[in-house]
Amino acid sequence: MYVPVKSKEGKQLMPTTPPVARHLIKGGKATPYWSNGIFCIRLNYETSEYTQEIAVGVDPGSKKEGFTVKSMSHTYLNVQADAHKDVGKKVEKRSELRKGRRSRKCPNRKNRTNRLANKERVPAGTRARWDWKLRILDWLSKLYPITHVCVEDIKARTIKKSKKWNTSFSPLEVGKSWFYSELQKCWQLLTLQGWETKEIRDRLGLKKSSQKLAETFDAHCVDSWCLAYHVVSGDSIPDNLDIFCISPIPIRRRELHRQNPQKGGKRPRYGGTMCLGTVKNTLVKHVKHRFLRVTGYDTRGGINLSEIASSKRIVRGAKSESFRILTKLNFQYR
Repeated sequence: MYVPVKSKEGKQLMPTTPPVARHLIKGGKATPYWSNGIFCIRLNYETSEYTQEIAVGVDPGSKKEGFTVKSMSHTYLNVQADAHKDVGKKVEKRSELRKGRRSRKCPNRKNRTNRLANKERVPAGTRARWDWKLRILDWLSKLYPITHVCVEDIKARTIKKSKKWNTSFSPLEVGKSWFYSELQKCWQLLTLQGWETKEIRDRLGLKKSSQKLAETFDAHCVDSWCLAYHVVSGDSIPDNLDIFCISPIPIRRRELHRQNPQKGGKRPRYGGTMCLGTVKNTLVKHVKHRFLRVTGYDTRGGINLSEIASSKRIVRGAKSESFRILTKLNFQYR
């Protein structure tokens, strides 16, 4: 894996190899830092800002998605991300709980007319799914000087005798159009159909795995690599088959009341983004268990700390003097 490089002024430069990065750090010419699990360096001296064309191939999917950062010379990073889903179901459940509170004797908001009716908007679940891809590309643009983004174009299934379904009623088409418009504001956008990606893959002699949920290069990143190869070309054999797996952080939004009553028929408050003054999903360094993230607070006092890659709790009721706050995490990585 190549090491991303940032100039003294904060601009992205071409990545370098780990031996060169170690040499610069030992000589005091660079400062190391981490960006969501990726090791990077920042130069401490003035240098020429020479860059090449770097493309990102994006292979969308319903459960897993592939991203590949590639130039004509090297493949810098392969990312396999879990798709962002279930937001639409949570919004629907929130509406049901609000309706239920109106029939009970508890604080609630009065019903009001739908202010979003007859307006052009992206539904919450669709917006979260496509915004997740945009957030990943924004994170990659802070590591590499990206110039092109190539996306495999996907289409919704049409209904017979209905020509307007794709363009007017499909959430997939609405979200995709919004995603493309946001991409064109920052990078040069290219799109390929699925059969075109398959032709590139067959021409290069690459095979795609039938196991879509496997965390391997040939599951999804092989298609994203072909998309990036279509833009910058280069060697027909991938020189980097390692993948970096990420997934959205499960955030428990604050609920006025729990869905089910607790002991005594009470519904205590639940969720939120703060834990005793510390933002949830903050990366900390524990004195014993090293790197963990904040996931909640203990009812007996203190903060609960969990693994970065999962929600497994490691420390319960940790005191503020037992860990050091590092940075806010944007997603889980492994």
